[in-house]
Amino acid sequence: MRRYINMRFLVVAVVLLLVTAYFTTGVGSYLTLVSLKQNQELLTAQFSSHPLLVSLIFGAGYVLVTALSIPGATILTLASGAIFGLFYGTIIASVSSTIGATLSFLGARYLFRQSVEHRFRERMASINQGLKKEGSFYLFTLRLIPAFPFFLVNLVMGLTNFSVWRFFLVSQIGMLPGTFVYVNAGTEISKIESLKGILSPGLLISFSLLGILPLLSKWLIGYFRSRKHLRKFRKPSKFDYNMVVIGGGSAGLVSAYIASAVKAKVALIEKHKMGGDCLNTGCVPSKALIRSSKIFNYFRRANQFGLEPMVPKLQFSKVMERVQKVIREIEPHDSVERYSSLGVECITGEAQILSPYEVKVNGQVLTTKNIVVATGARPLVPKIPGLELVKPLTSDNIWNLREQPKKLVVLGGGPIGCELAQSFARLGTDVTLIEMSNRIMAREDVDVSTLVTESFQKEGVHVLTSHKALRIESASGLTRLICEKDGKEIAIEFDQILLALGRRANVTGFGLEELGVEISQRGTVVADDFLRTTNFPNIYVCGDVTGPYQFTHTAAHQAWYVAVNALFSPFKSFKVDYRVIPWCTFSDPEVARVGLNEIEAKEKGIEYQVTKYGIDDLDRAIADGEAHGFVKVLTVPGADKILGVTIVGHHAGDIIAEYVTAMKYGLGLNKILGTIHIYPTLSEANKYAAGIWKRQNAPQFALKILGKFHSWRRN
Repeated sequence: MRRYINMRFLVVAVVLLLVTAYFTTGVGSYLTLVSLKQNQELLTAQFSSHPLLVSLIFGAGYVLVTALSIPGATILTLASGAIFGLFYGTIIASVSSTIGATLSFLGARYLFRQSVEHRFRERMASINQGLKKEGSFYLFTLRLIPAFPFFLVNLVMGLTNFSVWRFFLVSQIGMLPGTFVYVNAGTEISKIESLKGILSPGLLISFSLLGILPLLSKWLIGYFRSRKHLRKFRKPSKFDYNMVVIGGGSAGLVSAYIASAVKAKVALIEKHKMGGDCLNTGCVPSKALIRSSKIFNYFRRANQFGLEPMVPKLQFSKVMERVQKVIREIEPHDSVERYSSLGVECITGEAQILSPYEVKVNGQVLTTKNIVVATGARPLVPKIPGLELVKPLTSDNIWNLREQPKKLVVLGGGPIGCELAQSFARLGTDVTLIEMSNRIMAREDVDVSTLVTESFQKEGVHVLTSHKALRIESASGLTRLICEKDGKEIAIEFDQILLALGRRANVTGFGLEELGVEISQRGTVVADDFLRTTNFPNIYVCGDVTGPYQFTHTAAHQAWYVAVNALFSPFKSFKVDYRVIPWCTFSDPEVARVGLNEIEAKEKGIEYQVTKYGIDDLDRAIADGEAHGFVKVLTVPGADKILGVTIVGHHAGDIIAEYVTAMKYGLGLNKILGTIHIYPTLSEANKYAAGIWKRQNAPQFALKILGKFHSWRRN
């Protein structure tokens, strides 16, 4: 072991010595374009006299520069063309660069791999597993793009268990096109004898090739990636559709709508109800229930508004019937009739993807240039012992209730759990909200979850955090959930239990497994920046089935990119933009956020300044009897650039829109402060928050001077 360590120190010492010599002896001054032109005739003459010796010395120098990852490889590649000509120069530069890259690869492996694997064992195991499947193609694509720092590829690949000979071979093939283009440029540069030579056709073509190479490489990578997976399938000579969309939720509807708007032929397949989860079991019904429970709660608060308390008689079944009525009223917006009138061919049935070009539905096979998978997600049902003893509620089936639960357990303190727990509690159900972590709304800052928790507790919700669900027991007509906290078991009686533990993407049962489409560890379809599956460039995904955000508005946002990229690629494609994604939990108070909060900023090591305005000071909030909550803005220290905003309060989801616009278009707090806000409105909270930031960042020295100036004027 000691001998191994001593050898490593020796290798490091030799490398440092060579690198130091390179920078201190002035060797680098010879590796410039000017030096190349000055010494071109001498080098060419030496090669003519001693071809083998010059070739060996040049190649050894090239290997050394590449192996040590020091500057000069580009000039040496140009020099090989100037000295040896196109054919022989390409061979020398290509072989030398590959040998040097392999030595750099081996050096990184010898010096650092053991310690890196020890420190990042799980992560490296995952990387090595991925390289085992796609390593050669991944390395090839990196080598094909000369703009990518090759020395980084050498060093990083050396830390993995990638085969040395595979590294050498793939590098040799991948770097060859780029090497050829640069050597060719070197041969043309060698012909320049005057300024007029700069405009020679040969040199102009060579530099054009240098500019085109990254674009050509990008196209080749896409082509090879496509061919790798698509070659197994027969491509139809013509297609029935430009696009077939699977799933009639928000993502599917928007992508189909855009396709029809640009006159593409599109089919939309939905097996159940148009509108998806949002309309039928998610956003719409939950907001309808929240509204009813809020009105009922206002009656309870009547004395706060100078009215005689009068709590109306609650008929729970009518509340739930109103929820269905709201769904029916909105239903036409997402109906088959509407989308058919827009030019979308709507098909009711179960889709089965047979190939990247074929989708089967109702016994008919549709051929299509592109497939859009927008199959959404479903509630996550955990494996809790005893769960089979009850019929658990989820966000899918809770809307079928017509008899009000007396004791409801809500498992999960995320957005869905919080919204429904508060709504049922306001309607008179005894609600216990159970969360395994130490607070509800764990994605939000501590001050946010604390304020919401206090609000819930005032309204009678039993909030139990740090409780882990163990099992369900049923005996003597009583059903109980057994939880664990601090090593002790706690029993909670209930007659209904709602599972609100998140959602799982719908990725099975319609052909993705058979095709081998890549699924992430989170259970979502893996997509690239253009929302294409990593396996098949003509299969696109959007919405909850791919994430990373499970919001209706994000699904619609992704759908635009999917439709445009699918219909206009390769002529024009857009990378999906996740820079400014807002969301809101519609509890009371509402919690709305866009960008970073304090937790995320700390995790990412981003410095920030906090500005906080209490909504209890806002005139309109006081008048409305909703004087609670705050606006919290994170900005770049000393600047008004907005990093993120969290708003807790009445209509927070509406108030935050101004910040979403500001962040989207690069406007800072100074612009918000300079915008006229109607008085009295809740949106004034944004202006006051900006005013607090302005006072905190006021130029004190300038203000001091101004004070003296005004004092002088008074006297």
